Amino acid sequence: MVRRTIEAQEVVESQSLFADEGTLARMIEACVRQTLEEELSRHLGAGPYERSEGRRGHRNGSKPRTMATRLGKLHFDVPQAREGGFSPSVFERYQRSERALVAAMQEMMVQGVSTRRVGEVLEKMAGFSVSGATVSRSMAELDEEIARFRGRSLSGRSYPYLVIDARYEKIRTARHIASQAALVVAGISDEGRREILGLWVENSESEETWGRVFKELKGRGLSGVELVVSDAHKGIRAALSRHFQESAWQRCQVHFMREMIKKLSWRDEKELAADLRSIFASESRAMCLAVAEEVAQKWEGRCGKLSKALREGVEDCLTVQSLPGEIRRRLRSTNMLERLMRTLKARSRVVSIFPNAASCERLLGAVLLEVHEDWMGEAGRYLNLDRL
Repeated sequence: MVRRTIEAQEVVESQSLFADEGTLARMIEACVRQTLEEELSRHLGAGPYERSEGRRGHRNGSKPRTMATRLGKLHFDVPQAREGGFSPSVFERYQRSERALVAAMQEMMVQGVSTRRVGEVLEKMAGFSVSGATVSRSMAELDEEIARFRGRSLSGRSYPYLVIDARYEKIRTARHIASQAALVVAGISDEGRREILGLWVENSESEETWGRVFKELKGRGLSGVELVVSDAHKGIRAALSRHFQESAWQRCQVHFMREMIKKLSWRDEKELAADLRSIFASESRAMCLAVAEEVAQKWEGRCGKLSKALREGVEDCLTVQSLPGEIRRRLRSTNMLERLMRTLKARSRVVSIFPNAASCERLLGAVLLEVHEDWMGEAGRYLNLDRL
């Protein structure tokens, strides 16, 4: 293991990292080889030449493997195991993401997007060309995998906390290009682990669309929901009141503060932001409400609409105040999904306009599946619910 680390360091130290693509490719090859060795050690329960009572198999040499990337072809010696069916995850996850991009771009060409634009996307995101037959097979395999992920059963455990959010993507319809909503629902299970529960591409965030989402989740076995965290979109609130009547609602404090700040001139943003943060600084609900009233009175003369909105909305932001500190901090906003939404934006921004909803679901679904696997592989729990 030490030898692999030294190998990667020598590549970096011997030449400038960005001197040429060959140097960067060699560094990636060294890092991937180290990752493969570490993954095999975890699979076998023992490192190279290590004696261990918990060993679950033995090494069996290696096989050459080539991966096509935007830096060209990379070459690896993939370690093998005699027992246990060792299959490195690094290749599977990389290819899944790339297949989604290729499939989306192939459909762009079918729908009449200019070949120049498709070529630009291909150069930025894929870095290699494939045949039409390969694309068709990849699309079918990927669609099946994402469909299984999105439709999997949620029975057997409860999900006391849901965090929901949406972002908008441009999708070509029969008559025009429309901005459609990608609805994402994440849950925290009774074990304290977070999961991606589903993705839906809909026309908007209406009560009807969110209602279909919640109905489908219940049909897959979702149960035990105690608290839902979201922004104050009317469609979400209406659907929650119909499908999760017994669940509490936490209005995202970050979205709330952004909405308040938009009501004033940019010259007052910094001062108002500090006042709004002070509202949520206390662990006491009563103290938070008292500070909120002071802030409302302070700004009433300059913006009566702000003070009114603050008084009307602040209580919905304090639902989590009854929870322990760590849980309260993680559930007071939709920040759990913020980084995820930025990742989705980075991937979809390059495609720009999806030829149809299916290609959008394919690309975003592949990204969400990767994130879900990362979350499920986390060593520790996201929330320690034992304190409850």
